[in-house]
Amino acid sequence: MALRTLITRKTLRTAPLGCRGLQTYTLPDLPYDYGDLQPAISAEIMQLHHQKHHQTYVTNFNNALEQLDSAMNKGDASTVVKLQSAIKFNGGGHVNHSIFWKNLAPVREGGGEPPKGSLGSAINNHFGSLEALIQKMNAEGAALQGSGWVWLGVDKEFKHLVVETTANQDPLVTKGASLVPLLGIDVWEHAYYLQYKNVRPDYLKNLWKVMNWKFAGEVYDKESS
Repeated sequence: MALRTLITRKTLRTAPLGCRGLQTYTLPDLPYDYGDLQPAISAEIMQLHHQKHHQTYVTNFNNALEQLDSAMNKGDASTVVKLQSAIKFNGGGHVNHSIFWKNLAPVREGGGEPPKGSLGSAINNHFGSLEALIQKMNAEGAALQGSGWVWLGVDKEFKHLVVETTANQDPLVTKGASLVPLLGIDVWEHAYYLQYKNVRPDYLKNLWKVMNWKFAGEVYDKESS
């Protein structure tokens, strides 16, 4: 456990500020050690990605929410509007990365094992095969210009699977209010550059070796029932 962060899971706390309660967020602990996803993802990348990048989103999200609380108490409408982009970017970064860590698992704990049950059947029905889905997500992830995410989601309203991409740190819900993420793949350079340089397709190919389909299947069963 030497490489695991010392920041532990914490119940979200509500800290009173102004006349309302202000909810603050903390960096979630990983369910595995930083080196457990090697060789697909190096320990160095995992540590930097988690402790530095995700922590920065959490810190900036909390700061923006505190400023929003103050501005709303003062009736400062222009500042409230100005803060929306920071809240979306940093809040999205926190939401997306919290999902991403759960989407991965060491091989010894089932990482890379193909989906089973209702999700496996839905993938075959919607995309023809798991291999076809992987090819589609890899192609869309490789083609995404700049930074962003490629998602496998379920549409709760229409009960079908979707593949979508989002720019920057936009969550999947920005593409539709009824969309729930099952898998999210981070294609920002900080997720792979130290190991894969500018060859994003190699990163995408190897990531499936540690994909946690069990978690995705649990979310699918809950959201599609």
